[in-house]
Amino acid sequence: MSVDHDADTFARTRREVRDGTTSLSVIPPAIDREDVESTGRVGAVAYPYRVYEATVTVGRKFLPEQEVTYVASVDRSRRLVVRADTMPDVETRDVEDVLVLPSELPEDVCHERARETVFQWTTRKFALGSAPDIDFDRSVDAYKLFWLAERPDGDVIVDSVDGQETRLDG
Repeated sequence: MSVDHDADTFARTRREVRDGTTSLSVIPPAIDREDVESTGRVGAVAYPYRVYEATVTVGRKFLPEQEVTYVASVDRSRRLVVRADTMPDVETRDVEDVLVLPSELPEDVCHERARETVFQWTTRKFALGSAPDIDFDRSVDAYKLFWLAERPDGDVIVDSVDGQETRLDG
């Protein structure tokens, strides 16, 4: 679940800063906040996601049906769907002084966007004679944490799951 960032991302959106400790359902970080290199305090931003595991059944003439599984992650703040490798195991964590981005998409819109995107992924992989059956096996709501780090050569945002760092320009 890659996320692109720019300096205006946080200025343009409604946000809720929670001082103190906040309990959130999160995708477990591979990079902990205290492991991020910084010349100052390391901030935290929580992006809301709804993640679906979908099984698609494709009917084929003269051949048996074929099933394929996709994991679709709906970024509820930026309103887009991205493919994930696996369904995350979510855990509850207490996060201090976190900027919690609001969920801009209700559950029904998330579901429809995930269905449309899974259908598109399927049409790119298979030549379809008829519409495939798309079943959502499970879904989970969770926040993905990003760490904001001050550095002498410019601030960065660090993806807590894969460690990818992106400069915050501006």
